[in-house]
Amino acid sequence: MEFYLSIFMFAVSSTVTPGPNNIMIMTSGLNYGVKNSIPHLLGICFGFPVMVIVIGFGFSVIFERYPLFNEVIKVLGVVYLLYLSWLIASSSPISLEGKKSKPLSFTQAALFQWVNPKAWVVATGAVSAYTSVSSDILHK
Repeated sequence: MEFYLSIFMFAVSSTVTPGPNNIMIMTSGLNYGVKNSIPHLLGICFGFPVMVIVIGFGFSVIFERYPLFNEVIKVLGVVYLLYLSWLIASSSPISLEGKKSKPLSFTQAALFQWVNPKAWVVATGAVSAYTSVSSDILHK
């Protein structure tokens, strides 16, 4: 039960904290309306889990060969999240200029996950925190 509570808390905290996806979908909803932003939202909802699965399978091979890498990723992920927190806390407001554009499509939002730094930190953090080198990732 503690394992499921831990995963649940990780998922909630990583999805509701500010990041590119949250900011972009909020801005899209404000600028283009909820209905026009649904493909963007669905692209995030599809693209991020696919990214986590691909990273999980890729990292399982790396973790088997280099067990210390699992711990390194945990430490680097925490340091990077602290750095992002410091940037947010110390940033000043900027002027936003309106331009004619359209919301991201499903495909654009799904592909955006691969260049989203928070998505990388969350995905690698989840894989390193909730898997172990000694267990088989496919049979757990």
